[in-house]
Amino acid sequence: MPHLTRRWREQAATTVDRMGLGVPGYAHPLVAPVEWGELARPGTPLHWVALNVSNGPGTCPDPHCLEAAGRIRNAGVPVLGRLDMAYGTRSFGELVSDAHRFRDWYRVDGFYLDRCPSGRTELSGVRRLTTTVAGLAEGGGHLVLGHGTHPWPGYAEIADQLVTFSGPWTDYRWSQVAEWTADHPPERFCHLVHGLPRTHLDEAVRIARWQGAGTVFMTDRTADGDHSDGDGQSDPFETLPGYWDEIVSRIGPGVSE
Repeated sequence: MPHLTRRWREQAATTVDRMGLGVPGYAHPLVAPVEWGELARPGTPLHWVALNVSNGPGTCPDPHCLEAAGRIRNAGVPVLGRLDMAYGTRSFGELVSDAHRFRDWYRVDGFYLDRCPSGRTELSGVRRLTTTVAGLAEGGGHLVLGHGTHPWPGYAEIADQLVTFSGPWTDYRWSQVAEWTADHPPERFCHLVHGLPRTHLDEAVRIARWQGAGTVFMTDRTADGDHSDGDGQSDPFETLPGYWDEIVSRIGPGVSE
């Protein structure tokens, strides 16, 4: 466990009451009906759910996705449209067009900017995008930047939350957190961990709390690659973890039977 300052420990101590789940994008509701059904269960401590119709909003409105998103929103949970930034290789126009479709077709509450660049030189371009898409959601919406690693500190100024870890348990258990994150409360950070055995679930939750992450998603599912990007690689976050009820009971008030 990395060395933590006193200030960090004080923040981590309060995280236990704030921690919740962020779902980076289940498979299509027709493919994963159980997954989407679980999100509406009372007692599930959800902070947000990302909607990924077909590597984005798709080419036309999908009634199954609209219905699934509606159930989540009616439960008071923000639904975010997933915009794949492809680490800066997609154009501003493409991304804004996708954001408009998500708003018009699915009435999303914000956006999850997946595979977001993290360097200092890309910050101005990402700021331009976040400023634009924030204007599409009521009240500015909720914006999550899916870096998957610690970005340049300035990114914390342009979004509600940063994904500062996304990867396998074998990396997470030895991970260290950037010192600058201690200047922000836990609700500003999210960790996504795959390949996590059930026997290490408690340890992983402790690491998230100590590192000041207010939102997590942890699963025993594994991936052929680091991330699904439309090239046939599997996405470990598309399905429920085998210990779903256990992680919900450890993080939230418990699962309603």
